[in-house]
Amino acid sequence: MAEDLVLDTAIRNWVLVPLSVVMVLIGILRYFVSKLMRSSQLPDPKIVKEGQLVMRVRNLRAAAALIPGRSFRARRTYYNNEENGLLHVPKGQTQNMQAQMFTDPNMAMDMMKKNLSMIIPQTLTFAWVNFFFSGFVAAKIPFPLTQRFRSMLQNGIDLSTVDVSYVSSRSWYFLNLFGLRGLFSLILGEENATDDTQRMMQMSGFGVDPSKSLGAEKDGLDIIQHDWALPKIEQRAEAVLRKFAS
Repeated sequence: MAEDLVLDTAIRNWVLVPLSVVMVLIGILRYFVSKLMRSSQLPDPKIVKEGQLVMRVRNLRAAAALIPGRSFRARRTYYNNEENGLLHVPKGQTQNMQAQMFTDPNMAMDMMKKNLSMIIPQTLTFAWVNFFFSGFVAAKIPFPLTQRFRSMLQNGIDLSTVDVSYVSSRSWYFLNLFGLRGLFSLILGEENATDDTQRMMQMSGFGVDPSKSLGAEKDGLDIIQHDWALPKIEQRAEAVLRKFAS
């Protein structure tokens, strides 16, 4: 049977609060260090052009019903023409982000700086937590949980008799590591460099191939069925007025 523990207030004052404050301060410090290490390179005009092109095609698909069929077909031919269409990418011109990184040393250096700014603070902070706060029961969740949460909330505590709702100090470190994104967004703004979850996802790959996004937009523009809304505008207006009148 799970045992109920009485948490000492000294654990709150000397473990829970300092650990939370240190995690917030390290996240803010890492944000400013990342800004200092970030190189001020001008964006690639080709990438900017492709991004603007994707936005134009998406706007065309979203507002296709607001233009006549002839105008829509002319725009679709302008974008999807197999000879000189803007969305047509020849097979020999596709270059993924991995190949671009090997040809551009500045891109590889920027990626290495981003990874170092994430790995080094996390390694040092985890070593500090593991050395000073290992084995502490730091907090208790105010609602019951199933046994599946034991490995996540009680990392470093090998006691099966303790209730699952108690959180160890090491697990509290991981909860702060992946759960402070909203707080950092409020403090540092939406475009902050402290999203470790996104960083870890980016470490498995170097980005998305722009040619794939152009191909996806081309396919989406090909399969769209145009239906001009102007000939049916009177019926739609009548239906809306009847709905409000009733």
